[in-house]
Amino acid sequence: MLLSKEQQAILDGSQGETMAKIMKTIVMYGDTFGADRLIPITSEQGHLVTSFGINVMTPYVDMFEALLADGIVSKQQFTVDPSPVDMDNVPASFLQRIVFKVLYKNQEKYDDQLMRMGLKGKDMYTCTCYMDEVGNIPNKGEILSWAESSAVVYANSVLGARCNRNSGIIEMFGSILGLVPNFGLLTDDGRKAPWIIEVKTSKVPEAQVLGSAIGLKVMEDVPYIKGLDKFIGNELTDDAKAYLKDMGAATASNGAVGLYHVDGLTPDAVELGEDLILKDAKVYTIDDAELLRVQESYPCIWKDPDAKPKLAFIGCPHLSLKQLKDWSIAIDKTLKENGRKKVAVPTVLTAAMPVIEAFKKTEEYKVLLDTGATLSYICPLMYMSNPLCAKMPVVTTSNKLRTYTTAKYYRDSQMLDILGKGTI
Repeated sequence: MLLSKEQQAILDGSQGETMAKIMKTIVMYGDTFGADRLIPITSEQGHLVTSFGINVMTPYVDMFEALLADGIVSKQQFTVDPSPVDMDNVPASFLQRIVFKVLYKNQEKYDDQLMRMGLKGKDMYTCTCYMDEVGNIPNKGEILSWAESSAVVYANSVLGARCNRNSGIIEMFGSILGLVPNFGLLTDDGRKAPWIIEVKTSKVPEAQVLGSAIGLKVMEDVPYIKGLDKFIGNELTDDAKAYLKDMGAATASNGAVGLYHVDGLTPDAVELGEDLILKDAKVYTIDDAELLRVQESYPCIWKDPDAKPKLAFIGCPHLSLKQLKDWSIAIDKTLKENGRKKVAVPTVLTAAMPVIEAFKKTEEYKVLLDTGATLSYICPLMYMSNPLCAKMPVVTTSNKLRTYTTAKYYRDSQMLDILGKGTI
C-alpha cells in the first residue's frame, strides 16, 4: 500500500506509539485486502457497532481507556448500536436479570467511554442510525468507516454511500485516523454485480425471506435485483426504504452482502443501470416456490419445537416510525378479529430512542399501548445472548435475529396470527 509522507510518519511514531499502532492496524487490514492506498473519510458522522459492555469485551474496554488516557478520540461524532439491556420494557425473570447484570457488568463504564470518545448523545443507540429522527444519514458517494452489517448494506445500497464491511475496532480506528483503506465497495469495480436476481413472485415478496434467499445464494457478492421495483415502486418512499432496510439486513446476516442494486430504484442503479452488471454474471430466479423452500429450510433449535411462544420480538434492525404505526394498527386489528383485548404473547417492538419519542406523539401510540405490546430501544440480539433467555421459545419477524440466536422466524402475517391466537 502506498502511504503519503504524513501517513508514513504516523506509522513511524510521529504522533506517539498509540497512534502508530492504530495506523499499523489499518495498514495491515488494507494490505490483507489488496488496498492501493488510504483515502479520507468524507462523512460528517461515524457509527460504532460495539455498544455492549459484555465481559468478553473487557480487552476492548481496556483499549478504549488507553486511547482516552492518551487523548485519542474519534475525529467524527458517532452513533452506536442499540443498548443490550432494557429492564423497564422487556420481560425478564429474576434470574435473567441477575445474569444480565453479570454479563454486562462493564456497561456503565463503557457507556461513559463512548461519550468521551465522541458519541453524539445518550439517545444515539440504534442500528438504524440513518433514520430521519436520528440524523446520521450519509450522502451519495460519501466514504464511511462503519461495521454494523445492516447499516453498511443500507448506506451502500439505499443511500449510495461507500463503505466496506469492517469490524468494530477497525471502524473506530478509521474514524480516529480519518482514513480507510481503498478496496472493495469503496471502488467502482468493487460495486459491480456478478449476480442478477430475477424476482418473479405472484405478489410482493416478504422482505425478510427475499433477503435471506439472496444472501444464502450470493454470499458476499453484489446482486443486481430485477423485478422488485414493480412491487415497491420506483421512488424511495418511507415504505420502500423500510422494505429495503429489512431485506438488506437479511442479505447481510443470512449471507454477507454489503451492497445490492435494485433496478430502477436504488441510487447506483438509477444512475448506471445495467452497466453495473458484469458480463459473466450468474442468474438466480426467485419465485413463490423458492421463497417457501428457503423459509422451510430454517432449522428450529428450540428444545421443544411445539412449545408455546413466551416472547415475540418485532424490529431487528430497529423499526422506522412508519413501521411502528403500521404494526400498531395491524396488531389492534388482529386482536379485534380474534376477540382479544391484549396480545396473546408478550410482544416487544424495538426502535431508536428518537423514533420512539416521535411515535409517542402519534395517535397510534395509544393504540399500541392498549394492545399490551411494549416499546424498547434494546438490541434483541444482545437480549438473546443471555443463556437463560436463549432457552425460551422466542418468535420474531427478523431473519437476522433468527440467524444469530435461538429465536424462530415467522412472516409478518404469521406473527399477527400468533399474537392474536397465542399458538403457531
